[in-house]
Amino acid sequence: MNDPIYLDYNATTPIAPEVAAAIRPWLETDFGNPSSSHVYGQRAHAAVEQARTEVATLIGAQSGEIVFTGNATEANNLALLGMARALSEKRHIIVSAVEHPAVMQPALHLRELGWDVSVVPVDGTGRVDAAAVVQRLRPDTALVSVMLANNEVGTLQPIAEIAALARANGSLMHTDAAQAAGKLPVNVDALCVDLLTLAFHKLYGPKGIGALYVRQGTPLKPILFGAGQEHGLRPGTENVALIVGAGETARLAHARLPQITRHLHAMREQLWQLLSEGVPGLLLNGHPEHRLPNTLHVSFPGVSGRDLLAAAEETVAASVGSACHSDQDAVSGVLAAMGLDARRAKGAVRLSTGFTTTIKDIETAADSLISAYLEQ
Repeated sequence: MNDPIYLDYNATTPIAPEVAAAIRPWLETDFGNPSSSHVYGQRAHAAVEQARTEVATLIGAQSGEIVFTGNATEANNLALLGMARALSEKRHIIVSAVEHPAVMQPALHLRELGWDVSVVPVDGTGRVDAAAVVQRLRPDTALVSVMLANNEVGTLQPIAEIAALARANGSLMHTDAAQAAGKLPVNVDALCVDLLTLAFHKLYGPKGIGALYVRQGTPLKPILFGAGQEHGLRPGTENVALIVGAGETARLAHARLPQITRHLHAMREQLWQLLSEGVPGLLLNGHPEHRLPNTLHVSFPGVSGRDLLAAAEETVAASVGSACHSDQDAVSGVLAAMGLDARRAKGAVRLSTGFTTTIKDIETAADSLISAYLEQ
């Protein structure tokens, strides 16, 4: 039996062949420690720095502003908790109501440590109103953290506008760009951010490697303690193989970004057209325009999204929401924050297309989902 059509690219992506090939030598023959002074260490160090340059190029940064981490969750923790260690006199942060747990949980941890945490609501499309951020800014606001693109509904946030307000207040700005990078142009200067998180397994790279952009001069202290790797912000011997993979991932994403964006958008729109024609009353969740080009989050009326996907599982592999908590039956925090009623939220399904998704895949998947819906 053939594998089902994969429409869960927001959860993770297959590793690109070019990336796998780039990684292999560093798993086999090129095993040096980047901190060693001999030729083996020199080769590893050079490879790490080349990867750092590629990642910086992807987001318009300087290579010295890239810190490699074990994953995007660690990068988010470093951004929030590292900021808190550096700016302990301020004691107030702002986050949005639709943040990934990798941001929300560190924020709640800071609350346990005595920080004030303001949670900015979103509208019915999942978007933050910059005016709502202004209302919560205070003289002691150390950081504002709002994700660039939502991992469930795909809604894009007005980060540059929010960042300008934060900066005018003397606050730092962080954005989790894990879902946006590789799908849309991401430039740290255009966004006006001080900190930005990347996850390479979301853009055809390996799992187990992330990065945090730290604008030069941004106050940040480490949250792990050891030797002085990664500019003193992330101790531990560098995972050279995965860092090289991250660099190649970034290089490929930068080179083919316009092509990827067009393709993702075309596949998403074709899927929406077919499903909306075949399912009366199908509802789109998220912003109709300010949305990731690959993300289609819809509610099937009168059915359970989980049951629908189970009925179509031999043909379609998708999810009802974030892979981080998709096994739970409760309404997701994102949909609740958007104000969706329980019936609409129950019928929600997240479909996310990828670079290798074809028109035939879309047609087959749509037919299967429509048939499964009509049989419910």
